[in-house]
Amino acid sequence: MNKWITYALASLLIFQVGCKDDDETTPPDVELTDAVLADKVLVENLTLPWELAWGNDNQIWFTERNGKVSRLNPETGAVTIVATLDEVDARGEGGLLGMALHPNFSATPEVFLVYNYNKAGTYTQKVVKFKYNGTTLTNPVVLLDNIPAANVHNGSRLLISPDMKLFITTGDAFNYFAPQDLNNLNGKVLRINLDGSVPADNPISGNPMWSFGHRNAQGLVMVNNILYSSEHGPDIDDEINIIQKARNYGWPDLSGFCDPNETAVCEEYNMVEPLKSFTPTIAVSGMDYYDNPQIPQWKNSLLVATLKDKTLYQFKLNEAGDAITETNEFYRSAHGRLRDVLVAPNGKVYLATSNGSNDKIVEISRSN
Repeated sequence: MNKWITYALASLLIFQVGCKDDDETTPPDVELTDAVLADKVLVENLTLPWELAWGNDNQIWFTERNGKVSRLNPETGAVTIVATLDEVDARGEGGLLGMALHPNFSATPEVFLVYNYNKAGTYTQKVVKFKYNGTTLTNPVVLLDNIPAANVHNGSRLLISPDMKLFITTGDAFNYFAPQDLNNLNGKVLRINLDGSVPADNPISGNPMWSFGHRNAQGLVMVNNILYSSEHGPDIDDEINIIQKARNYGWPDLSGFCDPNETAVCEEYNMVEPLKSFTPTIAVSGMDYYDNPQIPQWKNSLLVATLKDKTLYQFKLNEAGDAITETNEFYRSAHGRLRDVLVAPNGKVYLATSNGSNDKIVEISRSN
């Protein structure tokens, strides 16, 4: 073959390889190289951001406990305030908390929020659905109200499942009797339809309760139809749980794994033991699932933000997703208390701090 033809073909091959789309999946026979992580602050001077959610507009939607809902452009760091809810009453650990965006946001631009407010002199929590008109939030519809609130232990994360059910975590609101009372909304994982009605297949007819016996769950993510939560313990036994329908998670009589002296109570409660517990506590908060080739060492892992421990935890899952096989820690004390973690479709990860002043949203990406 003419050497110039050979050279042209080789150059074409090199060009095609070099122009390979970055989003293409790495071939299975190519060994993935662990990512070298880099972090940078995207925005600061926030006030206790609580929830991070990825929008189909490629913006990071986030809440702040003082009642603000905003959008962050991850490319420029520009923040646009979507709404400021004057009704929000931020006191102690309360205020504007969890948020979920409708999965089909382009066609159904609905934003679901859970927050605390003053209802005729009583501190109360409710779940409200808004419409986004392209600029601000309008048309509030109360889906669930009269959830008792307190200065501490309010939960509360929101998650919309693939079958269009809204899951809500609630704390015990410092009422130790509530989590075992099936008619009390506190200390539960609740499940409702997106219009606020109770699904026909809930454990109890007309009751939003899905699971009970919870102290204060502040993380929630669903992976392959498995619902995971992270839950604050008292001074022992922070938990990573798999949430199962109609099951009891033990609080306030039990926490963590069943000890030998607790066998009888565990059997009586038919208690679900956690995947993992932490003593002393690390204050587990927001969580998300990572399965992107950009950071291959994090594939098939739960990422959990912690407040007291000021660390991002990686919990590697087994293939079935029912056990944690490996635990790793990142960014200990680098950014202070961490309230939430978000995994973007492009494999980048975002953290929200909760230091009470000059809070930030931090981007984590691979540098190699």
